[in-house]
Amino acid sequence: MTSRARPPAGLRPFLPDDTPLLAEIFRASVGELTSDDYTPAQQAAWIAAADDEEAFAARLAGELTLVAIVDGAPVGFAALKGADAIDMLYVHPAVVRQGIGAQLCDALEKLAAARGTTKLIADASDSVLGFFEHRGFVPQRRNTVRRHDEWLANTTVQKPLAAAQASKQGSTP
Repeated sequence: MTSRARPPAGLRPFLPDDTPLLAEIFRASVGELTSDDYTPAQQAAWIAAADDEEAFAARLAGELTLVAIVDGAPVGFAALKGADAIDMLYVHPAVVRQGIGAQLCDALEKLAAARGTTKLIADASDSVLGFFEHRGFVPQRRNTVRRHDEWLANTTVQKPLAAAQASKQGSTP
């Protein structure tokens, strides 16, 4: 074999002490993985979302945030906002294309389905639109989002989910 198989990352809930590392993963991901689609000024405006780590932590804590762990260290994270929206999905550039983003997305899809939602949505940056489309998400509309003095484009995508788990529950005696 030419490549070593990596076991799946462990997933666990966000803990407040994760904030500095997750902010760094966020900064590295945006800074290193989006340069083909966004200007340096747009990237800087996007990255600024993690400058206030207290606000960043509050955002992560206010959603269902999962952290991917490899060799004891966080390497990515994803957040489910409400029952049906992927708010954040970021993986450190050192582990891109190793299945960690897919593993996080799979987990959020299962959690959303367990919450009874029939579809999952996300606002996908131009850099990850292909990732979402490959997973069965369908583009719905283009958006522009203002971050400081910059405008960033993204695409709202949607994926139908399997029937809610409620249909599998038996009736009570």
